[in-house]
Amino acid sequence: MVYLIHKNEPMILVLEREAPPLWEDETGAIRVGNSRVLLEIVIRAFQDGASPESIVHRYSTLSLSDVYNTIGYYLRHQNAVEMYLNQREQLAESVQQRLSSIQPDLSLIRSRLLSQEQS
Repeated sequence: MVYLIHKNEPMILVLEREAPPLWEDETGAIRVGNSRVLLEIVIRAFQDGASPESIVHRYSTLSLSDVYNTIGYYLRHQNAVEMYLNQREQLAESVQQRLSSIQPDLSLIRSRLLSQEQS
């Protein structure tokens, strides 16, 4: 507990440790606050120069305090968060490769549809 003096009267300011506003969903992705917004979206936006206020403006389900706390957590744990972000990027790439391997070449389908439309 910290005591502050204000106008000759002691004020009590209770300092608490706050857990980061992060939670893991059923797929293992980390979300921010009471939203479905991914940690990587908030951190990449911050890295691209977005202010916490502009991030909240883009993703209205986020609270300003959760965005500030998330950025603070990132700044205190950069190595661990960067490792997580890199893992997520690798996962996204592998999913994209799998989808590309099982999906037909859409350009051929598009060409056929356009030629049928023109006939």
